[in-house]
Amino acid sequence: MGRRPLSEPREQITSLRLSKIERSEMQARCEQLGFKSISDYLRHLHKAAAHSDLRGVSQVDINGYGEIVQAHSTDLGAIYEGNSLAYLHKYAEDASVNLIVTSPPFGLVRKKSYGNEDADAYCDWFRPFAEGFKRVLRDDGSLVIDVGGAWKAGLPTRSLYHFKLLVMLCEEYGFHLAQEHYWWNPSKLPSPAEWVNVRRVRVKDAVNCVWWLSKTPYPKASNKRVLAPYSDSMRVLLKNGYKAKLRPSGHNISSKFSADNGGAVPPNLLAIANTESNGAYQDYCRENNIDIHPARFPALLPEYFIRFLTDPGDMVLDPFGGSCITGMVAEALGRRWACVELNREYIRGGIGRFQGDVASVGRGRQAVYSINTPCTLPVDEADVPLVANGGASRES
Repeated sequence: MGRRPLSEPREQITSLRLSKIERSEMQARCEQLGFKSISDYLRHLHKAAAHSDLRGVSQVDINGYGEIVQAHSTDLGAIYEGNSLAYLHKYAEDASVNLIVTSPPFGLVRKKSYGNEDADAYCDWFRPFAEGFKRVLRDDGSLVIDVGGAWKAGLPTRSLYHFKLLVMLCEEYGFHLAQEHYWWNPSKLPSPAEWVNVRRVRVKDAVNCVWWLSKTPYPKASNKRVLAPYSDSMRVLLKNGYKAKLRPSGHNISSKFSADNGGAVPPNLLAIANTESNGAYQDYCRENNIDIHPARFPALLPEYFIRFLTDPGDMVLDPFGGSCITGMVAEALGRRWACVELNREYIRGGIGRFQGDVASVGRGRQAVYSINTPCTLPVDEADVPLVANGGASRES
């Protein structure tokens, strides 16, 4: 029997000989990993093998990054227009930066107006930046990367690209994971709507991963710089005292626990709402007919790490400068800084951040957010059955 003609013939068709057992095992593996066909699975394996060959090979093309120009400057820093790879590999000196804090384009399925990279190829795209970060960062410096997660195209399952990035930075480039942080944005809308609001098989995705990495296990840092107010219960304990004792968990709590250290050490869950809808930056952009950057992070995010990990006069770099919120905060805190951005329109808006009283950033700010405990509303499970097919199709 002849092969059925293809309605959309390809330039080349490759046949693969497999035993029934091999085909069955491969098909089962495809389904387990979420691939739609054996062809997709084989393409994935080929790509993974090709990528592994790149390990240890420099991905830097110094002559291909163009030039950068200074678009704005202050006494402490400057905004540069151009490819940040040029700054990292041509302009910045070795070991000249104390802190890199940035939010690179995420590896998303849907393209955004500000530009983002394909999740599958994300690590390859990031390698030249990793080499540059390693070159310019001081031995006692830190690299902080805010990176959001992504969903696989058309599926209610998550991409692993941001975890692969972390593993690559540590295993291939020798960075140490000093500590992972999670930025919880209380104002974030429920997403993805299809899986959260329509098919009701996932919950609201409300955190970004923030990887704090370092060149050595001992970057300079002090959590005394970022203390939070004591809780009401801790204030009562400090007032009334605490009797030292061995807790049921086995922890021996000494009398030092009741010492007043000026504030509480914050957790690695950073609760920071991103609700700057009427901020001076947006007002400036509207007044000057400038496109507003759609993916800004709040000032408190870079402020936390700048206070935590640097001293006044240290150098802070944001290679994906965006609207230059990192530069504004660094300026306010007396750090030297540089922001590098490709998009001239975003640079125009970023310059507006330095038109007012930059030194007032963060003054008088105190906000307390709470997360409502799940499973507290009464539900008759007989009236709310589980989605039997796991959300594979919409309910009629």
